[in-house]
Amino acid sequence: MENTTSQQLRGVSTMAVAMFFLPMMDAIAKWLSTVDSLPPATVTLSRFVVQTILTLLIILALTGVKSLRPVKLWGNLFRGFLMGMGSLCFFAAIKYMPLADAMAVFFVEPLMLTLLSALILKEVVGWRRRIAVVVGFIGTLIVIQPSWELFGWISLLPLGTAALFAVYLMLNRRYGDADTPLIMQLYAGVGGTITVGVVLFLGQVFGVSDMTLGMPSGDLSWLLLFTIGAIATGGHLLVVQASRLAPASLLAPFQYLEIVMAVIVGLVVFHEFPTASKWLGIAIIVASGAYVVLREGKKSDEPEPAYN
Repeated sequence: MENTTSQQLRGVSTMAVAMFFLPMMDAIAKWLSTVDSLPPATVTLSRFVVQTILTLLIILALTGVKSLRPVKLWGNLFRGFLMGMGSLCFFAAIKYMPLADAMAVFFVEPLMLTLLSALILKEVVGWRRRIAVVVGFIGTLIVIQPSWELFGWISLLPLGTAALFAVYLMLNRRYGDADTPLIMQLYAGVGGTITVGVVLFLGQVFGVSDMTLGMPSGDLSWLLLFTIGAIATGGHLLVVQASRLAPASLLAPFQYLEIVMAVIVGLVVFHEFPTASKWLGIAIIVASGAYVVLREGKKSDEPEPAYN
């Protein structure tokens, strides 16, 4: 019992560390696009290129060239496509939106995953979780509504990120037993790099300024571009490690520390602070998402009827 408790505490601590660092990646992306005027697509490309290189080096150091061949190549490349498009949407959004607002809208993802699991995987979703999903989307609308008045369709981009990431997590369930986490991350990085590269080409052809390739203005910008990829790589490896040490139902509430960190970073770096109505929306999203995940963890022991 003590060993299990100690292991779960390490898992929770690992998740908390990951949630501390990951919002810093988003803050750096916002800084590069607003202060250094780098297009969001350029920042996204760096994120995936660095992730791919670092993960490749880690795999070569640990297991050598022989382990580089994946079992599910196309599936993992498609995961990378989803991550690439999701990151593009999010980095483009935070160029204009407050960091905490975008992060709060993104955290509707567990609710979307529940919805997609019912629609696509035909999983039974009971009435309690259905109500939680509806309530969570109401919270999302509360956060989006003021942003819509200011930014228009851009305020919906984090919602697109959440939808793409929900599909990405569904694929993780399918391919998680076929390849190691490092291999999955490597080829997701490759798929993301290819995806962003295609978007950059199209952005250049059609003159979409946020989707073009830009050059950093100095050494600090180059360092920050590398740092984004390093944080993405390290942060997601920490999340994988946390998932191995503790059950998802225990870890899930700690994921919402990312919103807290986003608020703190946004306040300190960009002097952004959510309004009272946005705090209400954030609270509703967090409560609904936490309930859905906790209910998901209990459903195997306490089956929930589809209707009541």
